[in-house]
Amino acid sequence: MPPIIDPEKCKGCGTCAQICPVQVFRFHRAEEKTPRPVFGEECWHCNCCVEDCPAGAIRLRVPVPYMMVHVDADTLKPARSRHDGN
Repeated sequence: MPPIIDPEKCKGCGTCAQICPVQVFRFHRAEEKTPRPVFGEECWHCNCCVEDCPAGAIRLRVPVPYMMVHVDADTLKPARSRHDGN
């Protein structure tokens, strides 16, 4: 899924186009006010554009298969076996 740029917030700095490791965005200052994702399906969902956008104008829609669940290992307890006698 391609990144979404809020045109109301975007200042047209082009940081997203410069920082993207797979060049998802295209931006020509002379022709466009805001960058546009032209290769959205190539997006790695690395969040670089979201974190580096000075205007906070970009958000990602991460596909469910790409989502990772973070669990703090200190909070995990071993499962009880039905053969434990408890």
